[in-house]
Amino acid sequence: MITAPVLTPTSKLLTWCLHLLLFALLALAAVRAVAAGSPRAAAVVAMAVVCGAVYAAGPLLPHIRASVRAAAWWLLAVGVAWVALLVLTADGVWVAFPLYFLQLHLLPRRHGLFAVIATALAAITAFAVHQGAFVPAAAIGPALGAAVAVAVVWGYQALYRESERRRNLIKKLTETRVDLAEAQHEAGVLAERERLAHEIHDTLAQGLSSIQLLLVAAERTLPENAGNAARYVEQARQAAADNLAEARRFVVALSPPALDDSTLADALKRLCATTTARHRITASFHLSGTPVPLPTTHEVALLRIGQAALANTVRHAEASTAEVSLSYLDKHVALVVADDGIGFDPGHSGFGLTAMRSRAEALNGTLSVGSAAGHGTTLSVRLPVEPKERP
Repeated sequence: MITAPVLTPTSKLLTWCLHLLLFALLALAAVRAVAAGSPRAAAVVAMAVVCGAVYAAGPLLPHIRASVRAAAWWLLAVGVAWVALLVLTADGVWVAFPLYFLQLHLLPRRHGLFAVIATALAAITAFAVHQGAFVPAAAIGPALGAAVAVAVVWGYQALYRESERRRNLIKKLTETRVDLAEAQHEAGVLAERERLAHEIHDTLAQGLSSIQLLLVAAERTLPENAGNAARYVEQARQAAADNLAEARRFVVALSPPALDDSTLADALKRLCATTTARHRITASFHLSGTPVPLPTTHEVALLRIGQAALANTVRHAEASTAEVSLSYLDKHVALVVADDGIGFDPGHSGFGLTAMRSRAEALNGTLSVGSAAGHGTTLSVRLPVEPKERP
């Protein structure tokens, strides 16, 4: 089964012109036969009507434009009626010209060319029979008409294919532009969230922690009879402790939701499970080494890089499987995302890969990509860390 392209106003106009041309040529053949007083005039008129009726039935049938087989049978019926008209009158030769376009339009390229050649040979032969002799000049008209029809139709089809390629390219560019804008917006939002979390952690939270420690020390050095001062110090220490807890809640709230009450390994495992459930790809997670608490910035960076890498795999790699590995090494943590997709040229990286590399380098880490056409892609991130407790 094939599906014909949607007709544009220009192609509809050309189609109607082709219909009018064929009916006009059939009418011309009938009128000339009657005007010339041909003994076959009645037969010519009847056959012209039959040919026109068979032709007119085609556009009304729903399967003609959707099925090559149906179109071929309809063209055969039109051709048989035309050959019968051609036997009766030499004027039927001119009907071959619109038939060329019809055959080239509805049949595959090779079959359409064969049908045009057969139609041209039938027209030349019939004209020679009606003239009683073959004259080379008489073959020029049908042959030239066939050549013009082939050139016009094939040229139009080439232009249409090029137009479709351009339309698809523009569509993809538009989608990529939207994706890029969303990625940039998300990256900006995440960067601002991380900046605020760092600011709160490094300034407010640290300051409150220092105040609390100083008040504890002051409380211990107060003499036993300084009851009111001790009470005030205790109240100040408690207020500092409460505000420190609130600041830490802000830091947690500004961290990725996937890391709420969860480890980095659990978040990556859920990411693989979600990817497998939502897309036609099997994503698996592997953990090696002894997990240790990492700074929030490192966990956020590794989670975001893993999310971006899997998103690229789903969107571009055409892969069936993907593996995400998290390894805890001596003073390093490594994340590897590998797939069995079509691969790509790492030298022509896009915005997503650049953003991932920038995120890793901001933490003094490294990001490497290994890929080749047909051999999948492996993305590896290594971050140097000094394990520490979360704030």
